[in-house]
Amino acid sequence: MYQVWHRNFRVWLKHIQASLIGNLGQPFLFLLAMGYGLGRSVPEIEGLTYLQFIAPGLVASSVMYGAAFEATYGSYTRLSTQGTFEAILMTPISVQELAMGEILWGATKGLIGGIIMLVTLPLFGVTPSIWSAALIPVLFAEGIIFSALGLIMTAVATNYDFFNYFTSLVITPLFLFSGIFFSLKAIGDPLRQFLYFLPLSSVVELSRTFCYGRLDWNIGLELLNVSFFSISCTVIAIFLLKRRLIQ
Repeated sequence: MYQVWHRNFRVWLKHIQASLIGNLGQPFLFLLAMGYGLGRSVPEIEGLTYLQFIAPGLVASSVMYGAAFEATYGSYTRLSTQGTFEAILMTPISVQELAMGEILWGATKGLIGGIIMLVTLPLFGVTPSIWSAALIPVLFAEGIIFSALGLIMTAVATNYDFFNYFTSLVITPLFLFSGIFFSLKAIGDPLRQFLYFLPLSSVVELSRTFCYGRLDWNIGLELLNVSFFSISCTVIAIFLLKRRLIQ
């Protein structure tokens, strides 16, 4: 498992600049356009300026994009084009270890993007609290969720075009409807309860909670939801990848 992670990490170091720009470009642009642009016309939400409101959510979204894209386009390339998975499985590494190595690497790559976003927030006038350190394991768990989801897509994909469905029908809706740009409290039931259950919604709430030290009793429920998705998605990803690789 570690060998797979380390192999991917060393390859990534050769293209680190292009990779970081690709993963962080969209969140930073949204922070500028929505926070500084639209934010000047939007009143406070939940006691926060609009820039303060969306910033923690964009940190979470950067993890989602980094992990999901690495475990789709990156993993699929290693699976179908480069033959890397086939070569790895010729060693004592099992399919389960290969899958976990891919998931953990995707989560790591997403976490790197999230941490960079988090530490640069003061440049935009947003000052995170000391509780932000507790957000790091949450962001890593989020990375596991979306890395595993990406690997699930890789396990069933027949070509690169297949990932357009994943991006359009899963990633983009989560980005738009998980409470990053508006408060979910403004939506009526039962839609609100459904949106609260989404994995990114829980991470966005936790990100906002820890970023500003606004702790409440909902933390336990949000952490439970994140744990549920991280475990279940990982189990499904391992099963589907094993089914594809072992004929």
